[in-house]
Amino acid sequence: MLPEPTRRQTILRLALPIIAGMLSQSLINLIDAAMVGSLGEVPLAGVGIGGYAMFLITALVFGLSSGVQAQTARRHGEEAWERRAVPLNAGLVIAVIASLPITLLCLWQAPRLLALINQDPAVNAVAVEYFRWRVVSLNAVAMIFCFRGYWNGIQQTGIYLRIILVMHAVNVAASLALIFGYLGLPAMGAAGAGAGTSLSLFLGLAIWALLSARHARGSGFLAGLPRRFTFATTLRLATPHSFQQLWFAAGYAVLFWILGQIDTRSVAVGHVLVNLSLLLILPGVGLGMAAMSLVGQALGREAHGDAHRWGWEVVHLAWLCLAALALPMALFPEAVLGLFLHDPALIELGRLPLQLTALMIVLDAAALVLAQALLGAGANRTVMTTTLGLQWLVFLPLAWWIGVGLEQGLLGIWWAQLGYRCLNSAWFVVIWQRRRWQRLRV
Repeated sequence: MLPEPTRRQTILRLALPIIAGMLSQSLINLIDAAMVGSLGEVPLAGVGIGGYAMFLITALVFGLSSGVQAQTARRHGEEAWERRAVPLNAGLVIAVIASLPITLLCLWQAPRLLALINQDPAVNAVAVEYFRWRVVSLNAVAMIFCFRGYWNGIQQTGIYLRIILVMHAVNVAASLALIFGYLGLPAMGAAGAGAGTSLSLFLGLAIWALLSARHARGSGFLAGLPRRFTFATTLRLATPHSFQQLWFAAGYAVLFWILGQIDTRSVAVGHVLVNLSLLLILPGVGLGMAAMSLVGQALGREAHGDAHRWGWEVVHLAWLCLAALALPMALFPEAVLGLFLHDPALIELGRLPLQLTALMIVLDAAALVLAQALLGAGANRTVMTTTLGLQWLVFLPLAWWIGVGLEQGLLGIWWAQLGYRCLNSAWFVVIWQRRRWQRLRV
Protein backbone atom coordinates (compact mmCIF):
# COMPACT_ATOMS: atom_id res chain seq x y z
CA MET A 1 0.00 0.00 0.00
CA LEU A 2 1.29 3.47 -0.89
CA PRO A 3 2.48 5.75 1.97
CA GLU A 4 0.27 8.72 2.89
CA PRO A 5 2.22 11.51 1.08
CA THR A 6 2.42 9.42 -2.09
CA ARG A 7 -1.32 8.74 -2.00
CA ARG A 8 -2.10 12.44 -1.63
CA GLN A 9 0.21 13.21 -4.54
CA THR A 10 -1.55 10.56 -6.63
CA ILE A 11 -4.96 12.09 -5.89
CA LEU A 12 -3.79 15.61 -6.70
CA ARG A 13 -1.95 14.50 -9.85
CA LEU A 14 -5.20 13.07 -11.17
CA ALA A 15 -7.55 15.75 -9.88
CA LEU A 16 -5.74 19.03 -10.56
CA PRO A 17 -5.85 18.84 -14.39
CA ILE A 18 -9.56 17.96 -14.25
CA ILE A 19 -10.25 20.84 -11.85
CA ALA A 20 -8.26 23.27 -14.00
CA GLY A 21 -10.15 22.16 -17.09
CA MET A 22 -13.51 22.61 -15.38
CA LEU A 23 -12.61 26.04 -14.02
CA SER A 24 -11.35 27.11 -17.44
CA GLN A 25 -14.74 26.09 -18.88
CA SER A 26 -16.50 28.35 -16.38
CA LEU A 27 -14.10 31.17 -17.26
CA ILE A 28 -14.74 30.76 -20.98
CA ASN A 29 -18.50 30.92 -20.35
CA LEU A 30 -17.96 34.27 -18.63
CA ILE A 31 -15.87 35.48 -21.58
CA ASP A 32 -18.58 34.38 -24.03
CA ALA A 33 -21.16 36.25 -21.96
CA ALA A 34 -18.98 39.37 -21.98
CA MET A 35 -18.60 39.26 -25.77
CA VAL A 36 -22.30 38.75 -26.43
CA GLY A 37 -23.24 41.17 -23.65
CA SER A 38 -21.83 44.04 -25.68
CA LEU A 39 -24.65 43.40 -28.20
CA GLY A 40 -27.35 44.16 -25.61
CA GLU A 41 -29.56 42.44 -23.07
CA VAL A 42 -31.73 40.55 -25.59
CA PRO A 43 -28.80 38.71 -27.25
CA LEU A 44 -27.29 38.02 -23.83
CA ALA A 45 -30.58 36.59 -22.52
CA GLY A 46 -31.03 34.55 -25.72
CA VAL A 47 -27.58 32.99 -25.39
CA GLY A 48 -28.30 32.24 -21.73
CA ILE A 49 -31.57 30.47 -22.56
CA GLY A 50 -30.03 28.64 -25.53
CA GLY A 51 -27.05 27.59 -23.42
CA TYR A 52 -29.32 26.19 -20.70
CA ALA A 53 -31.29 24.23 -23.31
CA MET A 54 -28.01 22.81 -24.64
CA PHE A 55 -27.02 21.86 -21.10
CA LEU A 56 -30.24 19.86 -20.75
CA ILE A 57 -29.73 18.09 -24.09
CA THR A 58 -26.08 17.36 -23.32
CA ALA A 59 -27.20 15.63 -20.12
CA LEU A 60 -28.72 12.88 -22.31
CA VAL A 61 -25.22 11.71 -23.29
CA PHE A 62 -23.31 12.82 -20.20
CA GLY A 63 -23.29 9.36 -18.65
CA LEU A 64 -21.09 7.98 -21.44
CA SER A 65 -18.07 9.54 -19.71
CA SER A 66 -18.53 7.71 -16.41
CA GLY A 67 -19.66 4.53 -18.18
CA VAL A 68 -16.43 4.35 -20.19
CA GLN A 69 -14.24 5.53 -17.30
CA ALA A 70 -15.54 2.96 -14.80
CA GLN A 71 -14.89 0.05 -17.18
CA THR A 72 -11.52 1.37 -18.33
CA ALA A 73 -10.32 1.85 -14.76
CA ARG A 74 -11.43 -1.68 -13.87
CA ARG A 75 -9.56 -3.17 -16.88
CA HIS A 76 -6.52 -1.06 -15.96
CA GLY A 77 -6.59 -2.39 -12.40
CA GLU A 78 -6.89 -5.95 -13.74
CA GLU A 79 -3.82 -5.25 -15.93
CA ALA A 80 -5.85 -6.28 -18.98
CA TRP A 81 -3.89 -3.79 -21.08
CA GLU A 82 -5.10 -5.03 -24.46
CA ARG A 83 -8.79 -4.58 -23.46
CA ARG A 84 -8.69 -1.15 -21.80
CA ALA A 85 -10.02 0.70 -24.88
CA VAL A 86 -12.82 -1.77 -25.66
CA PRO A 87 -15.32 0.24 -23.54
CA LEU A 88 -14.21 3.34 -25.46
CA ASN A 89 -15.11 1.64 -28.74
CA ALA A 90 -18.55 0.74 -27.39
CA GLY A 91 -19.07 4.27 -26.06
CA LEU A 92 -18.21 5.85 -29.42
CA VAL A 93 -20.70 3.65 -31.27
CA ILE A 94 -23.42 4.47 -28.74
CA ALA A 95 -22.52 8.18 -28.96
CA VAL A 96 -23.06 8.23 -32.72
CA ILE A 97 -26.28 6.19 -32.65
CA ALA A 98 -27.80 8.21 -29.78
CA SER A 99 -26.73 11.74 -30.68
CA LEU A 100 -27.67 11.91 -34.37
CA PRO A 101 -31.46 11.47 -33.96
CA ILE A 102 -31.44 13.78 -30.92
CA THR A 103 -29.63 16.43 -32.98
CA LEU A 104 -32.10 16.18 -35.88
CA LEU A 105 -35.07 16.35 -33.53
CA CYS A 106 -33.65 19.42 -31.76
CA LEU A 107 -32.93 21.22 -35.02
CA TRP A 108 -36.52 20.60 -36.11
CA GLN A 109 -38.26 21.33 -32.80
CA ALA A 110 -35.95 24.07 -31.48
CA PRO A 111 -38.66 26.81 -31.38
CA ARG A 112 -41.02 24.61 -29.35
CA LEU A 113 -38.27 23.47 -26.99
CA LEU A 114 -37.03 26.99 -26.29
CA ALA A 115 -40.61 28.27 -25.85
CA LEU A 116 -40.93 25.93 -22.86
CA ILE A 117 -38.11 27.82 -21.14
CA ASN A 118 -38.77 31.39 -22.28
CA GLN A 119 -41.84 33.15 -23.70
CA ASP A 120 -40.31 36.46 -24.86
CA PRO A 121 -40.44 36.37 -28.71
CA ALA A 122 -37.33 38.54 -29.20
CA VAL A 123 -35.23 36.55 -26.73
CA ASN A 124 -36.59 33.26 -28.06
CA ALA A 125 -35.59 34.12 -31.64
CA VAL A 126 -31.97 34.64 -30.57
CA ALA A 127 -32.04 31.55 -28.37
CA VAL A 128 -33.28 29.31 -31.20
CA GLU A 129 -30.59 30.49 -33.61
CA TYR A 130 -27.83 30.10 -31.01
CA PHE A 131 -29.13 26.69 -29.86
CA ARG A 132 -29.25 25.32 -33.41
CA TRP A 133 -25.60 26.20 -33.96
CA ARG A 134 -24.70 24.57 -30.65
CA VAL A 135 -26.72 21.37 -31.05
CA VAL A 136 -25.02 20.41 -34.33
CA SER A 137 -21.98 19.57 -32.19
CA LEU A 138 -23.86 17.17 -29.88
CA ASN A 139 -22.21 14.20 -31.59
CA ALA A 140 -18.77 15.72 -30.96
CA VAL A 141 -19.68 16.36 -27.31
CA ALA A 142 -20.84 12.76 -26.81
CA MET A 143 -17.68 11.31 -28.36
CA ILE A 144 -15.44 13.67 -26.38
CA PHE A 145 -17.10 12.40 -23.19
CA CYS A 146 -16.07 8.87 -24.22
CA PHE A 147 -12.47 9.83 -24.95
CA ARG A 148 -12.25 11.76 -21.68
CA GLY A 149 -13.56 8.75 -19.78
CA TYR A 150 -10.93 6.47 -21.32
CA TRP A 151 -7.93 8.73 -20.67
CA ASN A 152 -9.11 9.58 -17.14
CA GLY A 153 -9.61 5.86 -16.52
CA ILE A 154 -5.94 5.13 -17.23
CA GLN A 155 -4.88 8.10 -15.05
CA GLN A 156 -3.80 10.33 -17.94
CA THR A 157 -5.88 13.32 -16.85
CA GLY A 158 -3.32 15.90 -17.98
CA ILE A 159 -4.30 15.20 -21.59
CA TYR A 160 -7.83 16.46 -20.86
CA LEU A 161 -6.48 19.78 -19.61
CA ARG A 162 -4.16 20.35 -22.58
CA ILE A 163 -6.84 19.58 -25.16
CA ILE A 164 -9.52 21.68 -23.46
CA LEU A 165 -7.18 24.69 -23.31
CA VAL A 166 -6.62 24.41 -27.07
CA MET A 167 -10.38 24.19 -27.57
CA HIS A 168 -10.95 27.27 -25.43
CA ALA A 169 -8.41 29.30 -27.40
CA VAL A 170 -10.10 28.34 -30.68
CA ASN A 171 -13.52 29.04 -29.17
CA VAL A 172 -12.60 32.58 -28.15
CA ALA A 173 -10.93 33.43 -31.47
CA ALA A 174 -13.66 31.88 -33.65
CA SER A 175 -16.54 33.29 -31.61
CA LEU A 176 -15.02 36.78 -31.61
CA ALA A 177 -14.56 36.69 -35.38
CA LEU A 178 -18.04 35.31 -36.07
CA ILE A 179 -19.94 37.53 -33.61
CA PHE A 180 -18.50 40.79 -34.97
CA GLY A 181 -17.55 39.75 -38.52
CA TYR A 182 -13.77 40.08 -38.27
CA LEU A 183 -11.32 38.72 -40.88
CA GLY A 184 -13.91 39.05 -43.62
CA LEU A 185 -16.30 36.60 -41.95
CA PRO A 186 -20.03 37.35 -41.73
CA ALA A 187 -21.17 39.19 -38.60
CA MET A 188 -23.50 36.57 -37.10
CA GLY A 189 -24.17 38.28 -33.79
CA ALA A 190 -25.11 35.99 -30.90
CA ALA A 191 -25.34 32.98 -33.23
CA GLY A 192 -21.62 33.42 -33.93
CA ALA A 193 -20.89 32.44 -30.32
CA GLY A 194 -22.72 29.15 -30.91
CA ALA A 195 -20.93 28.53 -34.20
CA GLY A 196 -17.53 29.27 -32.64
CA THR A 197 -18.18 26.88 -29.76
CA SER A 198 -19.24 24.08 -32.14
CA LEU A 199 -16.15 24.64 -34.27
CA SER A 200 -13.91 24.30 -31.22
CA LEU A 201 -15.69 21.08 -30.20
CA PHE A 202 -15.15 19.44 -33.59
CA LEU A 203 -11.49 20.44 -33.47
CA GLY A 204 -11.23 18.96 -29.97
CA LEU A 205 -12.81 15.72 -31.18
CA ALA A 206 -10.25 15.49 -34.00
CA ILE A 207 -7.39 15.94 -31.51
CA TRP A 208 -8.81 13.28 -29.16
CA ALA A 209 -9.26 10.84 -32.05
CA LEU A 210 -5.75 11.37 -33.47
CA LEU A 211 -4.18 11.04 -30.03
CA SER A 212 -6.08 7.85 -29.29
CA ALA A 213 -5.29 6.36 -32.70
CA ARG A 214 -1.62 6.98 -32.03
CA HIS A 215 -1.37 5.80 -28.42
CA ALA A 216 -4.36 3.54 -27.66
CA ARG A 217 -4.11 1.00 -30.49
CA GLY A 218 -2.34 -1.44 -28.20
CA SER A 219 -5.26 -1.20 -25.79
CA GLY A 220 -7.76 -2.26 -28.46
CA PHE A 221 -8.84 1.13 -29.82
CA LEU A 222 -10.74 0.58 -33.11
CA ALA A 223 -9.72 -3.08 -33.09
CA GLY A 224 -13.26 -4.12 -34.03
CA LEU A 225 -16.81 -3.96 -32.76
CA PRO A 226 -17.10 -4.80 -29.06
CA ARG A 227 -19.15 -7.74 -27.89
CA ARG A 228 -22.82 -7.30 -27.04
CA PHE A 229 -21.96 -7.62 -23.33
CA THR A 230 -19.71 -4.55 -23.49
CA PHE A 231 -22.43 -2.51 -25.19
CA ALA A 232 -24.94 -3.64 -22.57
CA THR A 233 -22.57 -2.81 -19.70
CA THR A 234 -21.81 0.65 -21.11
CA LEU A 235 -25.51 1.40 -21.50
CA ARG A 236 -26.26 0.02 -18.03
CA LEU A 237 -23.68 2.37 -16.50
CA ALA A 238 -24.32 5.41 -18.70
CA THR A 239 -28.12 5.54 -18.69
CA PRO A 240 -28.70 6.16 -14.95
CA HIS A 241 -25.98 8.83 -14.85
CA SER A 242 -27.43 10.63 -17.90
CA PHE A 243 -30.93 10.41 -16.44
CA GLN A 244 -29.64 11.75 -13.13
CA GLN A 245 -27.85 14.67 -14.80
CA LEU A 246 -30.93 15.59 -16.84
CA TRP A 247 -33.31 15.65 -13.89
CA PHE A 248 -30.74 17.28 -11.61
CA ALA A 249 -30.54 20.17 -14.09
CA ALA A 250 -34.33 20.26 -14.36
CA GLY A 251 -34.46 20.51 -10.57
CA TYR A 252 -32.66 23.85 -10.74
CA ALA A 253 -35.26 25.07 -13.23
CA VAL A 254 -37.96 24.18 -10.69
CA LEU A 255 -36.00 25.95 -7.94
CA PHE A 256 -35.92 29.16 -9.99
CA TRP A 257 -39.65 28.78 -10.68
CA ILE A 258 -40.26 28.55 -6.91
CA LEU A 259 -38.12 31.65 -6.35
CA GLY A 260 -40.18 33.38 -9.03
CA GLN A 261 -43.31 32.74 -6.97
CA ILE A 262 -41.76 34.86 -4.18
CA ASP A 263 -40.50 37.93 -6.08
CA THR A 264 -38.03 39.09 -8.75
CA ARG A 265 -35.47 40.09 -6.12
CA SER A 266 -35.27 36.50 -4.90
CA VAL A 267 -34.73 35.24 -8.46
CA ALA A 268 -31.88 37.72 -9.02
CA VAL A 269 -30.11 36.91 -5.75
CA GLY A 270 -30.80 33.18 -6.11
CA HIS A 271 -29.24 33.22 -9.58
CA VAL A 272 -25.99 34.63 -8.14
CA LEU A 273 -25.98 32.19 -5.20
CA VAL A 274 -26.58 29.13 -7.37
CA ASN A 275 -23.93 30.08 -9.91
CA LEU A 276 -21.38 30.76 -7.18
CA SER A 277 -22.06 27.38 -5.58
CA LEU A 278 -21.89 25.54 -8.91
CA LEU A 279 -18.56 27.22 -9.67
CA LEU A 280 -16.99 26.54 -6.27
CA ILE A 281 -17.99 22.86 -6.09
CA LEU A 282 -15.98 22.13 -9.25
CA PRO A 283 -12.83 21.20 -7.27
CA GLY A 284 -14.96 18.70 -5.35
CA VAL A 285 -16.27 17.22 -8.59
CA GLY A 286 -12.73 17.06 -10.01
CA LEU A 287 -11.47 15.26 -6.91
CA GLY A 288 -14.46 12.93 -7.18
CA MET A 289 -13.53 12.05 -10.76
CA ALA A 290 -10.05 11.16 -9.53
CA ALA A 291 -11.69 8.94 -6.90
CA MET A 292 -13.71 7.27 -9.66
CA SER A 293 -10.52 6.08 -11.36
CA LEU A 294 -8.69 5.14 -8.15
CA VAL A 295 -11.62 3.14 -6.77
CA GLY A 296 -12.24 1.39 -10.10
CA GLN A 297 -8.60 0.39 -10.44
CA ALA A 298 -8.42 -0.86 -6.84
CA LEU A 299 -11.51 -3.00 -7.40
CA GLY A 300 -9.92 -4.34 -10.59
CA ARG A 301 -7.01 -5.51 -8.42
CA GLU A 302 -9.55 -6.97 -5.93
CA ALA A 303 -8.09 -4.61 -3.30
CA HIS A 304 -11.43 -3.83 -1.65
CA GLY A 305 -9.95 -2.26 1.47
CA ASP A 306 -7.78 0.04 -0.65
CA ALA A 307 -10.81 1.07 -2.72
CA HIS A 308 -12.69 2.02 0.45
CA ARG A 309 -9.69 3.95 1.77
CA TRP A 310 -9.25 5.90 -1.48
CA GLY A 311 -12.81 7.22 -1.14
CA TRP A 312 -12.22 8.64 2.34
CA GLU A 313 -8.79 10.06 1.53
CA VAL A 314 -10.24 12.00 -1.39
CA VAL A 315 -13.12 13.22 0.82
CA HIS A 316 -10.62 14.59 3.36
CA LEU A 317 -8.78 16.53 0.64
CA ALA A 318 -12.08 17.81 -0.74
CA TRP A 319 -13.11 19.09 2.71
CA LEU A 320 -9.90 21.11 3.01
CA CYS A 321 -10.09 22.46 -0.53
CA LEU A 322 -13.77 23.45 -0.39
CA ALA A 323 -13.38 24.98 3.10
CA ALA A 324 -10.61 27.24 1.78
CA LEU A 325 -12.78 28.33 -1.15
CA ALA A 326 -15.85 28.88 1.04
CA LEU A 327 -14.06 30.96 3.68
CA PRO A 328 -14.27 34.35 1.86
CA MET A 329 -18.03 33.86 1.35
CA ALA A 330 -18.50 33.11 5.05
CA LEU A 331 -16.35 35.99 6.34
CA PHE A 332 -16.96 38.70 3.71
CA PRO A 333 -20.42 38.03 2.19
CA GLU A 334 -21.13 41.67 1.36
CA ALA A 335 -17.86 42.04 -0.57
CA VAL A 336 -18.46 38.84 -2.56
CA LEU A 337 -22.05 39.76 -3.41
CA GLY A 338 -20.93 43.28 -4.33
CA LEU A 339 -19.04 41.82 -7.28
CA PHE A 340 -22.38 40.81 -8.84
CA LEU A 341 -25.07 42.93 -7.19
CA HIS A 342 -25.06 46.72 -6.89
CA ASP A 343 -28.30 47.31 -5.00
CA PRO A 344 -27.66 47.42 -1.20
CA ALA A 345 -31.09 45.85 -0.58
CA LEU A 346 -30.22 42.85 -2.77
CA ILE A 347 -26.84 42.45 -1.07
CA GLU A 348 -28.54 42.45 2.34
CA LEU A 349 -31.10 39.89 1.09
CA GLY A 350 -28.30 37.59 -0.04
CA ARG A 351 -25.88 38.05 2.88
CA LEU A 352 -27.01 35.23 5.20
CA PRO A 353 -27.99 32.86 2.33
CA LEU A 354 -24.45 33.28 0.95
CA GLN A 355 -22.97 32.33 4.32
CA LEU A 356 -25.25 29.28 4.34
CA THR A 357 -24.01 28.51 0.81
CA ALA A 358 -20.43 28.55 2.10
CA LEU A 359 -21.37 25.99 4.76
CA MET A 360 -23.25 23.89 2.18
CA ILE A 361 -20.21 23.67 -0.07
CA VAL A 362 -18.12 22.15 2.72
CA LEU A 363 -20.89 19.78 3.85
CA ASP A 364 -21.37 18.70 0.23
CA ALA A 365 -17.79 17.38 -0.07
CA ALA A 366 -18.66 13.83 1.02
CA ALA A 367 -21.57 13.59 -1.42
CA LEU A 368 -19.59 15.07 -4.33
CA VAL A 369 -16.66 12.68 -3.90
CA LEU A 370 -18.44 9.51 -2.83
CA ALA A 371 -21.06 9.80 -5.59
CA GLN A 372 -18.26 9.83 -8.20
CA ALA A 373 -16.41 7.05 -6.38
CA LEU A 374 -19.57 4.91 -6.46
CA LEU A 375 -19.78 5.51 -10.21
CA GLY A 376 -16.27 4.08 -10.44
CA ALA A 377 -17.53 0.98 -8.64
CA GLY A 378 -20.46 0.64 -11.04
CA ALA A 379 -23.16 1.71 -8.55
CA ASN A 380 -24.68 4.15 -11.05
CA ARG A 381 -28.29 3.27 -10.25
CA THR A 382 -27.70 3.77 -6.53
CA VAL A 383 -26.23 7.23 -7.17
CA MET A 384 -29.15 8.15 -9.42
CA THR A 385 -31.90 7.07 -7.00
CA THR A 386 -30.19 8.72 -4.03
CA THR A 387 -29.47 12.04 -5.76
CA LEU A 388 -32.82 12.43 -7.52
CA GLY A 389 -34.86 11.02 -4.64
CA LEU A 390 -33.50 13.52 -2.14
CA GLN A 391 -33.67 16.43 -4.61
CA TRP A 392 -37.20 15.85 -5.97
CA LEU A 393 -38.91 14.15 -3.03
CA VAL A 394 -37.31 16.08 -0.17
CA PHE A 395 -35.69 19.38 -1.11
CA LEU A 396 -37.98 20.80 -3.82
CA PRO A 397 -41.26 20.09 -1.96
CA LEU A 398 -39.67 21.44 1.24
CA ALA A 399 -38.45 24.55 -0.61
CA TRP A 400 -41.98 25.24 -1.88
CA TRP A 401 -43.60 24.64 1.52
CA ILE A 402 -41.13 26.76 3.51
CA GLY A 403 -40.38 29.47 0.95
CA VAL A 404 -43.88 30.01 -0.49
CA GLY A 405 -46.36 28.22 1.79
CA LEU A 406 -44.88 29.47 5.08
CA GLU A 407 -43.73 32.72 3.40
CA GLN A 408 -40.14 32.39 4.64
CA GLY A 409 -38.81 33.47 1.25
CA LEU A 410 -35.27 33.05 -0.06
CA LEU A 411 -33.70 32.63 3.38
CA GLY A 412 -36.14 29.87 4.34
CA ILE A 413 -35.39 28.01 1.11
CA TRP A 414 -31.65 28.25 1.76
CA TRP A 415 -32.09 26.85 5.29
CA ALA A 416 -34.03 23.96 3.72
CA GLN A 417 -31.24 23.48 1.21
CA LEU A 418 -28.67 23.34 4.00
CA GLY A 419 -30.64 20.52 5.65
CA TYR A 420 -30.96 18.73 2.30
CA ARG A 421 -27.20 18.92 1.68
CA CYS A 422 -26.51 17.49 5.15
CA LEU A 423 -28.90 14.61 4.51
CA ASN A 424 -27.42 14.03 1.05
CA SER A 425 -23.86 13.72 2.32
CA ALA A 426 -24.91 11.59 5.31
CA TRP A 427 -26.75 9.16 3.06
CA PHE A 428 -23.77 8.75 0.71
CA VAL A 429 -21.54 8.10 3.74
CA VAL A 430 -23.93 5.34 4.86
CA ILE A 431 -23.88 3.77 1.38
CA TRP A 432 -20.08 3.94 1.27
CA GLN A 433 -19.68 2.39 4.70
CA ARG A 434 -22.02 -0.50 3.89
CA ARG A 435 -19.57 -1.54 1.13
CA ARG A 436 -22.20 -3.34 -0.94
CA TRP A 437 -20.72 -1.56 -3.96
CA GLN A 438 -17.63 -3.76 -3.63
CA ARG A 439 -19.62 -6.76 -4.93
CA LEU A 440 -20.63 -5.12 -8.22
CA ARG A 441 -19.18 -6.41 -11.50
CA VAL A 442 -18.20 -4.04 -14.30
